[in-house]
Amino acid sequence: MKVKDDILSAINAKKPDGINGFERSYRVLVADDSTSMRKIVGQHLRSEAYEICGEAANGKEALELYKELGPDAVTLDINMPVMDGLDALKAILEYDKDARIVMLTSEAQKSTVVDALKMGARGYVVKPPNKAAVCEKVKKAIQG
Repeated sequence: MKVKDDILSAINAKKPDGINGFERSYRVLVADDSTSMRKIVGQHLRSEAYEICGEAANGKEALELYKELGPDAVTLDINMPVMDGLDALKAILEYDKDARIVMLTSEAQKSTVVDALKMGARGYVVKPPNKAAVCEKVKKAIQG
């Protein structure tokens, strides 16, 4: 029983990735034109104590919400209506050069992802996103 108790104590002692040094949840804006994809990404992040401070269905909404909410990080789909993810990435970085943005893509085109990284994205996750990948990339983006 002692070993089991020690293992459980160690698991429970791990601080969730979404909590900062001030015991406050990092705030993340999730942008994707798919409602189900926003829910999946949100669930993954909430499981590590990130706060989903806003959701956007297109790049224009993402830009507006970024300006309004000032999140710690953004997950941004590349293919969205009204304003796509690359244009939103550019606009958000023009507004805040230190924005921490992780791109989500279902595209197999390496050039699109490379373009996003060259523009200033801090990472990318291929859809469908798994919990480990989403949380790891957002954590790395926030930590620099």
